[in-house]
Amino acid sequence: MSVIAAYMVPHPPMIVPEVGRGSERQVEATRAAYMRVAEDIAAMEPETVIISSPHATMYADYFHISPGREAEGSFAQFRAAQVRFREAYDTELVETVRQIACAEDFPAGTQGQRDASLDHGTMVPLYFIRQVYTDFRLVRIGLSGLPLEDHYRLGQIVREAAAETGRRIVWVASGDLSHKLQEYGPYGFTPEGPEYDKRIMDTCSRGAFGELFDFSESFCERAAECGHRSFTMMAGALDGMSVEAQALSHEDVTGVGYGICVFHPGTPDASRKFLDIRKKEQGKMLADRRAKCDPYVRLAWQSVENYILEHRIMDIPADIPEELAQRRAGAFVSIHKQGQLRGCIGTISPVRNSLAMEIIENAVSAASRDPRFDPIRPDELKWLEISVDVLGEPEDIASEEQLDVKRYGVIVSKGHRRGLLLPDLEGVDTPRQQVDIARRKAGIGPKEKVNLQRFEVVRHI
Repeated sequence: MSVIAAYMVPHPPMIVPEVGRGSERQVEATRAAYMRVAEDIAAMEPETVIISSPHATMYADYFHISPGREAEGSFAQFRAAQVRFREAYDTELVETVRQIACAEDFPAGTQGQRDASLDHGTMVPLYFIRQVYTDFRLVRIGLSGLPLEDHYRLGQIVREAAAETGRRIVWVASGDLSHKLQEYGPYGFTPEGPEYDKRIMDTCSRGAFGELFDFSESFCERAAECGHRSFTMMAGALDGMSVEAQALSHEDVTGVGYGICVFHPGTPDASRKFLDIRKKEQGKMLADRRAKCDPYVRLAWQSVENYILEHRIMDIPADIPEELAQRRAGAFVSIHKQGQLRGCIGTISPVRNSLAMEIIENAVSAASRDPRFDPIRPDELKWLEISVDVLGEPEDIASEEQLDVKRYGVIVSKGHRRGLLLPDLEGVDTPRQQVDIARRKAGIGPKEKVNLQRFEVVRHI
């Protein structure tokens, strides 16, 4: 068995006495549980400790694995420079992970290092482990902005690499829970904060790793958690195995959630291949949804597939409804993959001879020309969701008070700069948020005077 144990731990620097200078006593239950984790690791005697950290190098579309033979770090930024570590990396395991990822064109590797020093998300776990165990090498992995499914897959890849190299590894998933648990805390309070902590502690205490996928991006953002992707990556390393899970502690006295859980793998269990199960469920759901989509979305799908697979822009089909063939209107085509935006391009007012051609061209642009994303690959088609928004005529408004985020989209303009945001978007709850996002998209400063327009859409899914 390559993965012999895994742990979910927080990383508040104040828990280190040299940093906390007495304040660490506020979270004594967390400190005691952390020592139990360290002692458990020492009893396991792993050759390599994997630490996934939200504060290591992070990219939107790539997983960074720290390169080189060693790295050092200290708590100098927290006024405790005397607490420092120099860690040797497991270079063979890192290279094997890189090779496996490269072979399947998975976006993970050792390129793009921005800071070689150990981050505090890595240093805090090391502080406790090093008190009782030192005979190991380290692998440090950053998170990414990619879907949770990709984080889970990287955990699987690391386990494959550990098996190939014969390493006995433990995984330490570093990450705090919600940062918005108390009004007096440094980040304030939102209802999603305690809800996140309750859900994640329940999920992990049962080892129910498949439920990690059910935490939506917007929910996690509102809760201001930082560890969910780290926990999901760790779960991937235990894929297909029975797990004995135990929650050791949970505290929220500082306004930030600190949770500690221990996971000991058992025997193979096909019912716990959570990524396979997730993909099967998603594939069926997406296939059913596509089979039931209306002519607008069907046309966008055909356009995307024609362009991605045949590298051509399709002609207008002969059997489309008359409204698509005869009407002219602006339209946006939005493409999502596993709950995350994958491309969105549109026109505020019509620029082509028909709505059908508007959708065809904008679908191609969303799939291949959105500057925020790489072009969609053929292997992604199965996992896409496509929607089409047909825009009504914009009308001038005097202020944000005339907006309704569920009903109206907004256009914010200043001279030649113009930003648009569609209505009824997840995570956009107020007109102020709506206008602020549109301002940023247009490159318009928060204090610049702007013209506002609103518009209605008909959304096709």
